[in-house]
Amino acid sequence: MGRKAILHIFSTSNNVLITATDLTGAETICKVSGGMVTKGGSDSGGQFASTRAAERIAEMLAEKEFDQVIVKYRGAGGNRNHNAPGATSAIRALTRAGVQITRIEDVTPIPTDGTKAKGGRRGRRV
Repeated sequence: MGRKAILHIFSTSNNVLITATDLTGAETICKVSGGMVTKGGSDSGGQFASTRAAERIAEMLAEKEFDQVIVKYRGAGGNRNHNAPGATSAIRALTRAGVQITRIEDVTPIPTDGTKAKGGRRGRRV
C-alpha cells in the first residue's frame, strides 16, 4: 500500500483546476490547470483540457510515489448550473492512468437561500 493524496478538481466553463494535497489538505503536492495543457484560451475549460491535465497530474503523483487518491470535485456552484463536465472526464482519465481512486465526493456549494432571481416579481416579459 502506497501513499494517499486528496485531489481537488474545480471545474468551470472557462477552466479546470486540479490540485493534489496531502491528507490534511494543508500542503500542496502539485497542481495543473487546463490552460497549462492547451494552446487556446477558450479550450482550457473543455473536456479535452481536463483529460490532459488529469494525465499530467497522474504522472506527477506517480513520480512522488502517490498511488491512491480521494477525489473532491466542485462544479460551478451557487445559483449557476451544477454540472461539471470537466470533472467527470478528469476522473475517467485518472482511472485510465492507473491511479486508484478510493472515494469521490461532490463538494459543490449549494445555496440555502441564494440571491434574488433575475427578472423581477412578474418574471421576464418577452
